[in-house]
Amino acid sequence: MKQKTASRSIKILVAKLGLDGHDRGALVLCRAFRDAGMEVIYSGLFATPERIAQIA
Repeated sequence: MKQKTASRSIKILVAKLGLDGHDRGALVLCRAFRDAGMEVIYSGLFATPERIAQIA
């Protein structure tokens, strides 16, 4: 008997907190996760904890 398994895609939230304006590392991670077939949500620069909670 063939067994069906539910496959769900992996969704990742990459967040950049605080006032640091450097996001190269976060963007590299986003690209790597996307290239691996994952869905990526990037919060952008200067996100607050409240905003990240809304996105999540």
